Amino acid sequence: MKKNTIVEFISALLVFLFIYAALSKLLDFTKFKYQISQSPFITNISWLVIWTIPFGEIMISIFLMVKRTRAAGLYLSFFLMLLFTGYIFIMLRYSSYLPCSCGGVLSIMSWKQHFIFNLAFTGLALAGIIIQSSIGNEAENLKKKLSTFYH
Repeated sequence: MKKNTIVEFISALLVFLFIYAALSKLLDFTKFKYQISQSPFITNISWLVIWTIPFGEIMISIFLMVKRTRAAGLYLSFFLMLLFTGYIFIMLRYSSYLPCSCGGVLSIMSWKQHFIFNLAFTGLALAGIIIQSSIGNEAENLKKKLSTFYH
Protein backbone atom coordinates (compact mmCIF):
# COMPACT_ATOMS: atom_id res chain seq x y z
CA MET A 1 0.00 0.00 0.00
CA LYS A 2 1.33 3.43 -0.90
CA LYS A 3 2.29 5.82 1.89
CA ASN A 4 -0.03 8.49 0.50
CA THR A 5 -2.95 6.07 0.69
CA ILE A 6 -2.14 5.21 4.31
CA VAL A 7 -1.96 8.91 5.26
CA GLU A 8 -5.24 9.58 3.45
CA PHE A 9 -6.89 6.65 5.26
CA ILE A 10 -5.63 7.83 8.67
CA SER A 11 -6.78 11.36 7.84
CA ALA A 12 -10.22 10.08 6.81
CA LEU A 13 -10.58 8.18 10.10
CA LEU A 14 -9.64 11.29 12.06
CA VAL A 15 -12.02 13.44 10.00
CA PHE A 16 -14.85 10.99 10.61
CA LEU A 17 -14.11 10.97 14.35
CA PHE A 18 -13.86 14.76 14.68
CA ILE A 19 -16.88 15.59 12.51
CA TYR A 20 -18.99 12.97 14.27
CA ALA A 21 -17.90 14.21 17.71
CA ALA A 22 -18.38 17.88 16.83
CA LEU A 23 -21.85 17.32 15.36
CA SER A 24 -22.90 15.21 18.35
CA LYS A 25 -21.87 18.05 20.68
CA LEU A 26 -23.50 20.78 18.60
CA LEU A 27 -26.74 18.87 18.01
CA ASP A 28 -27.19 18.35 21.75
CA PHE A 29 -25.45 21.55 22.78
CA THR A 30 -27.40 22.08 26.01
CA LYS A 31 -26.36 18.66 27.32
CA PHE A 32 -22.74 19.14 26.18
CA LYS A 33 -22.61 22.58 27.83
CA TYR A 34 -23.99 21.22 31.09
CA GLN A 35 -21.63 18.25 31.20
CA ILE A 36 -18.55 20.37 30.49
CA SER A 37 -19.56 22.84 33.19
CA GLN A 38 -19.76 19.91 35.66
CA SER A 39 -16.22 18.70 34.97
CA PRO A 40 -14.15 19.19 38.12
CA PHE A 41 -10.90 20.19 36.41
CA ILE A 42 -12.12 22.67 33.80
CA THR A 43 -14.97 24.44 35.58
CA ASN A 44 -13.19 27.81 35.45
CA ILE A 45 -12.59 27.62 31.68
CA SER A 46 -15.69 25.65 30.69
CA TRP A 47 -17.06 28.59 28.69
CA LEU A 48 -13.92 28.49 26.52
CA VAL A 49 -13.91 24.69 26.16
CA ILE A 50 -17.59 24.60 25.19
CA TRP A 51 -16.93 26.65 22.06
CA THR A 52 -13.38 25.69 21.13
CA ILE A 53 -13.72 21.90 21.14
CA PRO A 54 -16.46 21.42 18.51
CA PHE A 55 -15.21 24.21 16.27
CA GLY A 56 -11.62 23.07 16.74
CA GLU A 57 -12.62 19.56 15.69
CA ILE A 58 -14.28 20.94 12.57
CA MET A 59 -11.27 23.16 11.76
CA ILE A 60 -8.84 20.26 12.17
CA SER A 61 -11.06 18.14 9.91
CA ILE A 62 -10.86 20.77 7.19
CA PHE A 63 -7.05 20.85 7.54
CA LEU A 64 -6.97 17.05 7.18
CA MET A 65 -9.13 17.12 4.03
CA VAL A 66 -6.90 19.59 2.18
CA LYS A 67 -3.68 18.01 0.95
CA ARG A 68 -1.68 21.22 1.39
CA THR A 69 -2.66 21.51 5.08
CA ARG A 70 -2.83 17.80 5.90
CA ALA A 71 0.49 17.72 7.76
CA ALA A 72 -0.66 20.57 10.02
CA GLY A 73 -3.97 18.76 10.49
CA LEU A 74 -2.14 15.61 11.58
CA TYR A 75 -0.08 17.56 14.11
CA LEU A 76 -3.21 19.31 15.41
CA SER A 77 -5.03 15.96 15.58
CA PHE A 78 -2.19 14.45 17.57
CA PHE A 79 -2.13 17.41 19.94
CA LEU A 80 -5.91 17.39 20.45
CA MET A 81 -6.05 13.63 20.96
CA LEU A 82 -3.13 13.88 23.39
CA LEU A 83 -5.05 16.55 25.33
CA PHE A 84 -8.23 14.45 25.37
CA THR A 85 -6.31 11.35 26.42
CA GLY A 86 -4.44 13.24 29.13
CA TYR A 87 -7.71 14.70 30.40
CA ILE A 88 -9.25 11.22 30.62
CA PHE A 89 -6.15 9.90 32.41
CA ILE A 90 -6.35 12.73 34.97
CA MET A 91 -10.09 12.20 35.44
CA LEU A 92 -9.64 8.45 35.96
CA ARG A 93 -6.74 8.96 38.35
CA TYR A 94 -7.85 11.95 40.41
CA SER A 95 -11.62 12.42 40.20
CA SER A 96 -14.42 10.49 41.82
CA TYR A 97 -16.99 12.33 39.67
CA LEU A 98 -16.77 11.44 35.98
CA PRO A 99 -19.27 13.39 33.85
CA CYS A 100 -19.22 12.31 30.20
CA SER A 101 -19.32 15.15 27.70
CA CYS A 102 -19.04 13.01 24.60
CA GLY A 103 -21.94 12.61 22.28
CA GLY A 104 -23.44 9.82 20.24
CA VAL A 105 -21.92 6.35 20.29
CA LEU A 106 -18.85 7.58 22.17
CA SER A 107 -20.99 8.37 25.21
CA ILE A 108 -21.78 4.67 25.78
CA MET A 109 -18.11 3.81 26.34
CA SER A 110 -16.79 3.52 29.85
CA TRP A 111 -14.04 5.97 30.78
CA LYS A 112 -11.42 3.19 30.54
CA GLN A 113 -12.71 2.15 27.10
CA HIS A 114 -12.65 5.79 26.04
CA PHE A 115 -9.06 6.08 27.27
CA ILE A 116 -8.00 3.11 25.14
CA PHE A 117 -9.98 4.42 22.16
CA ASN A 118 -8.26 7.81 22.47
CA LEU A 119 -4.84 6.16 22.81
CA ALA A 120 -5.51 4.31 19.55
CA PHE A 121 -6.48 7.51 17.71
CA THR A 122 -3.51 9.36 19.24
CA GLY A 123 -1.31 6.58 17.87
CA LEU A 124 -2.99 6.84 14.46
CA ALA A 125 -2.34 10.57 14.34
CA LEU A 126 1.31 10.01 15.30
CA ALA A 127 1.64 7.30 12.63
CA GLY A 128 0.15 9.74 10.11
CA ILE A 129 2.71 12.38 11.08
CA ILE A 130 5.60 9.94 10.75
CA ILE A 131 4.43 8.59 7.39
CA GLN A 132 3.60 12.07 6.06
CA SER A 133 7.04 13.24 7.14
CA SER A 134 8.72 10.37 5.31
CA ILE A 135 6.75 11.25 2.16
CA GLY A 136 7.98 14.84 2.45
CA ASN A 137 11.56 13.66 2.94
CA GLU A 138 11.34 11.39 -0.11
CA ALA A 139 10.00 14.25 -2.22
CA GLU A 140 12.75 16.58 -0.96
CA ASN A 141 15.45 13.99 -1.74
CA LEU A 142 14.02 13.49 -5.23
CA LYS A 143 14.10 17.27 -5.83
CA LYS A 144 17.74 17.39 -4.74
CA LYS A 145 18.66 14.50 -7.04
CA LEU A 146 16.83 16.06 -9.96
CA SER A 147 18.40 19.49 -9.38
CA THR A 148 21.92 18.01 -9.34
CA PHE A 149 21.13 16.02 -12.47
CA TYR A 150 19.95 19.12 -14.39
CA HIS A 151 22.72 21.46 -13.19
